[in-house]
Amino acid sequence: METLEKKFFSRHVLAVVPILKKAKIGIAGAGGLGSNVAVALARSGVGKLVIADFDRVEPHNLNRQQYFVDQIGMFKVTALKENLERINPFSEYEVHRVFLNGENIPSILGDVDIMVEAFDSVESKLELLESWTEKFPGKPVVMGSGMGGYGNNNELSTKRLFENVYVCGDGKTDVAIHPPIAPRVAIVAAMQANLVLEILLNNKVVL
Repeated sequence: METLEKKFFSRHVLAVVPILKKAKIGIAGAGGLGSNVAVALARSGVGKLVIADFDRVEPHNLNRQQYFVDQIGMFKVTALKENLERINPFSEYEVHRVFLNGENIPSILGDVDIMVEAFDSVESKLELLESWTEKFPGKPVVMGSGMGGYGNNNELSTKRLFENVYVCGDGKTDVAIHPPIAPRVAIVAAMQANLVLEILLNNKVVL
């Protein structure tokens, strides 16, 4: 297993491996954004992911989320942990089957280095943002907004709203109006994961 772990990281720049393995990232939501972010960070070698979601895998999730037919009906966090351990068994995955709100976010996710927001609901996004910036103003939060539909790659971007708060997406294609499809959801999730790595490895973001 040790040899396999070395081979797993063999394409990484060696200097970044200890930084990644020490990192602890929170992911609020395990759906289209959250499951794709988790897979990207696991493949990158991030040492610990803390993931919270209350939902179960449904057939319509399979068009864009990191689940399989035989996992339909399972709680998403349980299924996602199973999949992540198959991808990268050298990292730690802490999962919480819970509906996140402003009251429990600090206790469940408060000790992570960076928070990734991956909710569908605008209300939940705003509640997380308010709670996080009030309790942990010094910790970055990477949000997603506007990944519905298809096409228009050039409209997707990363923006800094204010200190330590970043948003990936186009900011306008609400998934409630523009049905989410795998490519754009995965692109925005990859942007979020890529920004997490940039913050971890550069200790700053230049946008």
